[in-house]
Amino acid sequence: MTQTDGLGLRPLLAHVAYTPPGWARGMRAPLHGRIVLSHAPTPVMPWRCPALAELGVEWSIKRDDLSGLELSGNKARKLEFLLAEATAGGHDCIVTVGGMQSNHCRATAAAARLVGLEPHVVLLASDSKADDDPGLEGNLLVDRMLGATIHICAASDYFKAGGDLSAMKTIASEAAQQLRREGRNPYVIPVGASNALGTWGYVDAVEELRQQFRLDDGEALPFDHIVMTTGSAGSAAGVAIGAHLSGLGARVHAVCVNGSVDEKYAEIGAIGEDMCCWAAGEGSAKARELITIHDGAGRGYGVSQRAELEFAAQVGPASGVLFDPIYTGKGLYYFCEAAKRAPDQFRNTRVLWWHTGGMFAMWAKSAELQPLLPESQVRRLRLPHEPTRAGFS
Repeated sequence: MTQTDGLGLRPLLAHVAYTPPGWARGMRAPLHGRIVLSHAPTPVMPWRCPALAELGVEWSIKRDDLSGLELSGNKARKLEFLLAEATAGGHDCIVTVGGMQSNHCRATAAAARLVGLEPHVVLLASDSKADDDPGLEGNLLVDRMLGATIHICAASDYFKAGGDLSAMKTIASEAAQQLRREGRNPYVIPVGASNALGTWGYVDAVEELRQQFRLDDGEALPFDHIVMTTGSAGSAAGVAIGAHLSGLGARVHAVCVNGSVDEKYAEIGAIGEDMCCWAAGEGSAKARELITIHDGAGRGYGVSQRAELEFAAQVGPASGVLFDPIYTGKGLYYFCEAAKRAPDQFRNTRVLWWHTGGMFAMWAKSAELQPLLPESQVRRLRLPHEPTRAGFS
């Protein structure tokens, strides 16, 4: 249940105990509580999304992009539980890993600084750029302004380690080992903060959603589908598990923007096993019962096609909500493509898009987005006479 102070407000940076909602009491609960980092509850509102109008879809949106931690989206909820464990364990620094424009690494750097820990982020780069300064584009600017130490890992080393989430774990572990040899005591946060402990952030978010709609036990949410983007599977796992156990009634969908659909089912299944939601070996099959995963990788993580960029450029002006082309925009685009292929499943339905953030990654795509924006958007304002005051020219 969401913790509050006497005024009904969440006391930011307080280290508080955590009691799972009643419907989640059978799961393995967090031992160290949480450090309040997210600005919750995040709003739920009607949304004028232009997509799927031909199917009569009625959109709403949950604005987890406004969750705090320098607009860190879904990461804030998961990091609350992980950083509580890190501080309880007496660690002095944090290590995590991601792509060069990782939203997760940027969020982790912000969260670590808030609780007094030093952030170390391992970022993947092409071999040709592994020895270069990575610059200040997009999330990198925020990483560096927060004082994060950036460790560059060459793509060839990543692929030698397996080129998957397991390889990311190996890379983070090696960085932590190097820090230990320097006398540090690092705490390793997995890719996307997605493990059983971090996933509690989104189990709890389901209870938050129930409270926002004042649902009684077993009462269904007023939506037919809940949809979100997924990368490392933790947020999707939490919503899928929470929706099932609490009886929300809506079908949960996630669009994977990296890896394969089968990998995401396996990752969600493994998280559920670790949280004691089902028996060992049942994970992937159970995950397929609770959530539908759609392929949204396109040409690869962080690689944009013109149709994806055009879609992201259209949604903002039409609806007032921004989507980045790497993560959320790509997820929304490919969900809509999947819905068009199965129109009977989505016609005249109510869809809640769970916006998990990622705005800073948009800056890394500015050169690709500029040709898609209308030149008429920028106009010269000419005054009816020339200014005569001193200082004008």
